[in-house]
Order: sequence, then structure tokens, then C-alpha cells
Amino acid sequence: MARTILYTYKEEEKELTFSYQEFHSIQEAVAAAEGIDITAYLKMEQQIEAVTRDKKAVRDYRDNHFKKLGFGRITLAQKENRGVGKK
Repeated sequence: MARTILYTYKEEEKELTFSYQEFHSIQEAVAAAEGIDITAYLKMEQQIEAVTRDKKAVRDYRDNHFKKLGFGRITLAQKENRGVGKK
């Protein structure tokens, strides 16, 4: 099921359709949409996850890295609640 990502890149509000079948995280999706190679970031993230059990350390590293790349807010849009049988 596709979701919508709302994000800010270099002071510009953008949105993007996202699916977990294509990307592991919303950060990977927005980086790909902006043409940014994050392979070094992903390797470092794996190393941090391997040495610490603290999820906050990984989250802080991710947030700081994406701020340096020029991203502001990155979030999933809320799902619309639809009635049964409605598309």
C-alpha cells in the first residue's frame, strides 16, 4: 500500500508517494527522489546499530545527517479514514 511522504528540502515543501516494497525507510525514499547517494550513510547507520542498543543514538545520527543534507521535516502523511466499500 502506497503512502505519501511530506518533506522539506532546501526550504521547499514537497510530497512523494512511498512504498515499503521499494525502500526500507522514508529517508531512503526522499534521498532517492532528490538524487542523493546515501550508501555511506547507510553503512554508518548499520555500524551504529551494531555497537549500541540505544535506538535514540541511531535516530539522532539519522536526523543530524539529513539536516546536513538540506532536509527539514520528513514525515508520513496521515491516512484517510474511509468507510467500508469506499475507495
